Amino acid sequence: MNDTPEISVVMSVYNGASQLRESADSILSQEGVKLELIVVNDGSTDESEKILDEYARDDRRVRVIHQENQGLTRALIAGCAAARGKYIARHDVGDISVSGRLLQQLTRIQLSADCAVVSCGTRFVGPKGEHLYDVGDETADAMASLLTLNLRQIRGPSSHGSTLFSRDCYQRAGGYRAEFYFAQDLDLWIRLAEQGTHTVMPELLYQASLDVGSISGLHRKEQIETATIILESARLRRAGLDQAPALRKAAMIRPDSQRKTDRLQRARALYFIGVCLNKRGDPQARNYFRQALHAFPLHFKSAARLVLGYRI
Repeated sequence: MNDTPEISVVMSVYNGASQLRESADSILSQEGVKLELIVVNDGSTDESEKILDEYARDDRRVRVIHQENQGLTRALIAGCAAARGKYIARHDVGDISVSGRLLQQLTRIQLSADCAVVSCGTRFVGPKGEHLYDVGDETADAMASLLTLNLRQIRGPSSHGSTLFSRDCYQRAGGYRAEFYFAQDLDLWIRLAEQGTHTVMPELLYQASLDVGSISGLHRKEQIETATIILESARLRRAGLDQAPALRKAAMIRPDSQRKTDRLQRARALYFIGVCLNKRGDPQARNYFRQALHAFPLHFKSAARLVLGYRI
């Protein structure tokens, strides 16, 4: 009997115990595909290790890699290196794969011999599961936005976790690159798009949870700097030149371990969630504007929403 999985779902966990079971269950309940779930426990200090070992004991499809904390990029490198499936799907802790997601994506990528990566639409939800907004794209637009060298036009899939890609293409492209602590997904998507087509499915098959303390929110400056280097690397690569200078620059961009969470950045994140809810007519928007002011009392946009009417 051939136990080789069709799809290897790769997920990294760092202190994600509170949301781990729901995310894992959404993967393991997928029907119509042979899968394995590879979870890299990236030095968690909460109950994540215990929960993962329980899953691995009870379900032979679950494989766990325990390592010291090295960050998301190195965790994904380890997880993808262990993958046995012909295809690799990404998933993040706290997120949910809708029923039928993997089967639909597998069917779609198998329809086209030159398809390197397929992504689906993503529904983004707030800290309490509130519906914030949906993101989708068209295949033609998606390819153009990955092959451009214009920073303002570059755009990847709807979310990191919404993707399924060919393991062979992943390996030929060079996989995730350890030099990129930030935006490691964008760097990979661009190189995969150079290998084959990025096919976009309009269906909302993935749900991503927005965390107020997310990397993208607290490290926007580093994200933009890294994206600029990614495009520099692409320009060198397509010209047949050495990418080493760009990679050395990327390796220098790391989070400041001494920096505490910026209260203004937290307020901005809370305000953003409030604005998303406000657009949907959700009265919970007011609570997020209040939280933003509590985090940073001089956040005037939140004050204006509350004083002048939060539907402005």
